[in-house]
Amino acid sequence: MEFNPADNIQDLQYFGEFGGVNPSISDSSTYTFLAAKSMMDTFEGNLEGCYLYSRHSSPSNLYLGQALAAMEGTEAANVSASGMGAISSVLLQLCSQGDHIVSSRTIYGGTYAFLKNFTPKFGIETSFVDITDLEKVKASITKRTKILYCESVSNPLLEIADIKALSKIAKAHKLTLVVDNTFSPLQISPAVLGADIVIHSLTKFINGTSDTVGGVICASNDFIDSLRNVNDGASMLLGPVMDSLRSASVLKNLRTLHIRMKKHSENALYLAQRFEQDGYKVMYPGLKSHPQHELYKSLYNHEYGFGGLLTLDAGSLEKADDLMELMQERNLGYLAVSLGFYKTLFNAPGTATSSEIPVEEQKEMGLTDGLIRFSIGLDNHIERTYKEMRNCMESLGIITLAKT
Repeated sequence: MEFNPADNIQDLQYFGEFGGVNPSISDSSTYTFLAAKSMMDTFEGNLEGCYLYSRHSSPSNLYLGQALAAMEGTEAANVSASGMGAISSVLLQLCSQGDHIVSSRTIYGGTYAFLKNFTPKFGIETSFVDITDLEKVKASITKRTKILYCESVSNPLLEIADIKALSKIAKAHKLTLVVDNTFSPLQISPAVLGADIVIHSLTKFINGTSDTVGGVICASNDFIDSLRNVNDGASMLLGPVMDSLRSASVLKNLRTLHIRMKKHSENALYLAQRFEQDGYKVMYPGLKSHPQHELYKSLYNHEYGFGGLLTLDAGSLEKADDLMELMQERNLGYLAVSLGFYKTLFNAPGTATSSEIPVEEQKEMGLTDGLIRFSIGLDNHIERTYKEMRNCMESLGIITLAKT
């Protein structure tokens, strides 16, 4: 049967301690053993089904991890307290001093800063490349390379990674392909396409209510077990543990993800098409003008559309700031970082979520001062939203600028 991530989530059923339709929340930091030997066996990794300490695992975290593994089609998953907690744990688990990473140049600013400024302290170097140029990717691989890292849909330029082709390159060079799928849950299934490890910031679309920070690592049983190892597991020793109450909250929201992603995609496509018709410079994978539109169509689970993110170039940082402030004033959304909320969120990534990337490198990758990244919300009447947004742009002279 065709892989369908939402069906896999739907097929999971958990029962609470007293027969509740939601699993009971384990509100404990530590767990008891009836026999001393059982505790010793658990420490040594020789006993399944027992809980030791919530930094290692908890029932609530395992429930959420199982659901996310089912969504991504992996054997297992481990949740963390943030997306960066997931990313840093994976990279430090896989790499040692002297190792090398090949990464996409257009990635989340926090990931870029971690690879550019933090991992070199431990002798781990990174080459940043145009992930859409497969020859450049191959040319950057050395004998020391251990990881090929990218985002399914890049932050913030919305470039599409050819995961199938990157998987072939990774396998040919015995590399681990790590894919951040935060921008495209349900829409793209990296593990099915050949990725070894899939990461999400649960903070964004998966949770969807902008009230929780979290992350997840979806991978093989062996890799997830290595992360949890009490002696050398990055997730165990770095301590990015997710609180059980937050895990339970994310699990509840996960059940509506398929409905939300369809609406995010529907609204974003409508706005992208209308603004492009108006003459704006819009980037959205669902537009035929997107340079990788056909690639995206060859990768995505079509039922869930092209995603909820689009970018629009206002022409200058000053115009972008004026537009965002006016849209917020007119209740069209919030001038805020992050994404996946029920209301539209917008920011100028060059001075916000990608500010860790030096200005000269931003220009080289095409990240302009006036670029605004929109996370389109779940608006019921999207034509009404479009008209009001267009009024904001016209009142600031942005539409004239876009057409000249």
